Amino acid sequence: MNYVDRVLEELKRKNPNEPEFHQAATEILNGLRPVVERHPEYEKAALLERFVEPERVILFRVPWVDDAGAVHVNKGYRVQFNSAIGPYKGGLRFHPSVNLSIIKFLGLEQILKNSLTGLPIGGGKGGSDFDPKGKTDNEIMKFCQSFMTELYRHIGQDTDVPAGDIGVGGREIGYLFGQYKRIRDEHVGVLTGRGLSYGGSLVRTEATGYGLIYMVEEALRCRKDSFAGKTVIVSGSGNVAIYACEKAQSLGAKVVAMYDSNGYVYDKAGIKLDVMKQIKEKERARIKEYANRVKGAEYHEGCKGIWTIPCDIALPCATQNEIDEKSAEALVKNGVKYVGEGANMPTTLEGIEVFRKAGVVFLPAKAANAGGVATSALEMAQSSGRLFWSFEEVDRKLKSIMVSIYHNMDNAAREYGVEGDYVAGANIAGFMKVADAMMAHGIV
Repeated sequence: MNYVDRVLEELKRKNPNEPEFHQAATEILNGLRPVVERHPEYEKAALLERFVEPERVILFRVPWVDDAGAVHVNKGYRVQFNSAIGPYKGGLRFHPSVNLSIIKFLGLEQILKNSLTGLPIGGGKGGSDFDPKGKTDNEIMKFCQSFMTELYRHIGQDTDVPAGDIGVGGREIGYLFGQYKRIRDEHVGVLTGRGLSYGGSLVRTEATGYGLIYMVEEALRCRKDSFAGKTVIVSGSGNVAIYACEKAQSLGAKVVAMYDSNGYVYDKAGIKLDVMKQIKEKERARIKEYANRVKGAEYHEGCKGIWTIPCDIALPCATQNEIDEKSAEALVKNGVKYVGEGANMPTTLEGIEVFRKAGVVFLPAKAANAGGVATSALEMAQSSGRLFWSFEEVDRKLKSIMVSIYHNMDNAAREYGVEGDYVAGANIAGFMKVADAMMAHGIV
């Protein structure tokens, strides 16, 4: 049995009942096969075994009291996966589906995503099975304060810098930061995604969606093409989806469909973003409201049907494994040419294989949605220097980073004989920097 297969087998044996973690590790390690063959010293140093094992896993209870006086207890997680190239960096996710497997898959992906940005940040991830939906601001504040009362002892601006993710937006970051500052009596850049009034960065809200479009735009440009006149599907309706839609429309594309967890809307005339922002950002209402307000728009229960709509470009921006093999086949049948992942691991391994065989340009999440963490790192730099950059300056840096990531993974794929395979290219380009650092540090 070769080295990669042996590591994968051992990983599954040691970590049973963690399917998301197995999926992420399988995708990453399979992409690293040509690297491992060229570097036998990695096996001697057990580099892959150390790479897939978190440096630290923190689990804790989060007790809180709702507005009716009832006591609730949730689970809290922080997986500090790899600090070879810098302090741990990665979001916090508050969602009922959160478990250790999901946090570990996200943390493993985060190592390579952060490395690809070219910035000195390691990989980590965290969160809770707490559901913010339906909770009052006061209840969310109490939960966040309880969560940070445990987490604060494990993080710091030079140790571990969390950010937001699903269920953790500006409101939650504010409550988390306020509690950290209260306990530690220091105002430092220990969280990113903060409000502009207390150390945040411009473009952070838009960063993941904008960054996704900048990478797809570069892939199009390298093929003498552009967004102009293209039909686009964007799944989700949170920050990533809304700002991917905004930037794609500004480049001449027509975004015709978006969804939330209940169903999707199809507007053949093109999504009216002002209406969508009103519903999702200001009212926090369900997406079906869009069809009630926009003439000619259709609402459909369930989410899978969105992938049957003909499009040139598909941008999955919701959650993991939303595009399975059948959905990928439907997209290919209806003419999709580009897929850019705005969410974390939104395509199953089987779906990726469908796109690969069909010759679809597939831009994987660890590269395509790195704009959020890249801008978080830019926020860290501004915090350290007590600086505040303009929107245009941060946006320019973000676009430069995303274009560089595209070419780095393209070059890595060519160098290792898998030209056009951006999954392998992203894995290789991200891994080599981390591997060099780990080898330099010795067996630690």
